[in-house]
Amino acid sequence: MKYAFLCNKRTSKAGSRIAVVGAGPAGLSATGYLVCRGYDVDVYDKLPMAGGLMAFVIPKYRIPLENILEGVKDLEENFGVKFNLSVKVCHESGYEEGDELSKTSKDLQELCSEYNAVLIATGTWKSHKLNIEGEDSKNVTSALRFLLNLHLHDMGLARSGLPRLGRVIVIGGGLSAIDAAEESLLRGAQEVYLVYRRTKKEAPAGEFEVNRLIGMGVNWIELAAPIRIMAEDGIAKEVKFQRMKLAEPDEKGRPKPVPIPGSEFTLEADTIVVAVGERPTNPLSGDLAKYVGEDGRIIVDQSFRIPGTNIFAAGDVVTGPSKVGRAVEHGLFAAKTIDELISAGKLSGG
Repeated sequence: MKYAFLCNKRTSKAGSRIAVVGAGPAGLSATGYLVCRGYDVDVYDKLPMAGGLMAFVIPKYRIPLENILEGVKDLEENFGVKFNLSVKVCHESGYEEGDELSKTSKDLQELCSEYNAVLIATGTWKSHKLNIEGEDSKNVTSALRFLLNLHLHDMGLARSGLPRLGRVIVIGGGLSAIDAAEESLLRGAQEVYLVYRRTKKEAPAGEFEVNRLIGMGVNWIELAAPIRIMAEDGIAKEVKFQRMKLAEPDEKGRPKPVPIPGSEFTLEADTIVVAVGERPTNPLSGDLAKYVGEDGRIIVDQSFRIPGTNIFAAGDVVTGPSKVGRAVEHGLFAAKTIDELISAGKLSGG
């Protein structure tokens, strides 16, 4: 996986320094473009290894870790990119998943004064919750946390061993839900249920992925939504669901699931994985907080820039959760714009 695919080695010096915050697909692709244009690029990431969700959450059979690290090594050795890992670029929005892996912090405004431009590509590291009773039980986890823990264990970076999975219930219909259910099955779960409030036709992961898991032995339950998690002494024992039916489209144009009265049922569980989506996470605070939307996305202009600053943003932190290919493309577009502005003398900073 080559991020600097526009050139084989650095051949020029642009004389400007750029900081990239986030070493996921958007940040790495932007870095590759910028070093080919001759810029000095430093990358900051809270995780102990570059790659972001590609390296720490997405299963290796989707994106092999060695492919990710091969491209990182190329950036370091052939283009002089410095990776500042386990460094959290600060904000005031509280804990996000993976924050415990950072060892030190860096202030965003400090970066802005040190570099000609700062590109934020911090992705989506905060999981949505169900907001139902019992969700805070010890054996209830987000898909992001669940998959992150598995990867840390595989990399030898986990602080504790993996618990017994037993009977697993995964709630959701996106790729995170698919990955959590499949990893559970592959790692010896006694039984795996994948429960979604719409049908497989509406599942964000697609019918093919759902059918593939059914073929592997995952139990698929559609048109059901969790309404309560029953726990004893802080340990979840059962999930209470309610059957749903599809009604008129919602604001996004998707059939709206509506509860069917008197249709409740329960499933026993040892592990419950909540996979109902993630929201963008960013280091903006203070006066810059006005450029953060209600859904956590950074609001930028057509040049991927926060108006009146030398701060740019790209990838899922701007678009919301997307696929790797789209994040890569977004990072490239942002990097091209940064290059054009610097080359035209329209960007000052550092």
